[in-house]
Amino acid sequence: MDQNGKARALTGSAELQYVLSLLLDQIDPDALGFDYRLVGTGAALAQGVQLPVNDVDILMIRRGDVDRTAAALSGFPCRDSPAWLPDARQYFARFEVAGVEVEISTVERSADTDTLECVGRGPWEHFVRVGVGRHLVPAVGLELRLVTELVRDRLDRYEPLMEHMRLRGADLPLLRKAMGERAVDPARQEHILDQLQQH
Repeated sequence: MDQNGKARALTGSAELQYVLSLLLDQIDPDALGFDYRLVGTGAALAQGVQLPVNDVDILMIRRGDVDRTAAALSGFPCRDSPAWLPDARQYFARFEVAGVEVEISTVERSADTDTLECVGRGPWEHFVRVGVGRHLVPAVGLELRLVTELVRDRLDRYEPLMEHMRLRGADLPLLRKAMGERAVDPARQEHILDQLQQH
């Protein structure tokens, strides 16, 4: 927490690993794995993208998973107990872990596509596993994260994502499909795809 009592931003990948280890040691102490996805900017940072991260977002399928996770995190300060948010169509809880805000939720909207970061099949089909201590963290694919930031027009997030993907590679057909479905300007789409093909 900062001096105003607000959760602070993460300082980098080492701190993210620390926070995730604290979380997972409580939620999944035997490192058996359970069904969730790390989404948001934390998913990008976990994959090596250097960008601002204000919180850690964990997506789950079932409300019962949110409840079980909240119970496992009962030793940490709870900022929002599990509750249904009708406008967002989320079952949502928020905790503070090592001074960092951690949000755990479902997203209960249907979508007949695999290109959305937090809705439908996308996060469950397009992800990578990142080692964090003795845990393997399933983090949503950078292609879906990039399109979220393009739609939000957050330059300080999408530029580092693009540079990372330019250097490390990307699933360009998935990215093209996702940008098209999210109505990213066609000229911008072509510019981004051109940039990502320059190694």
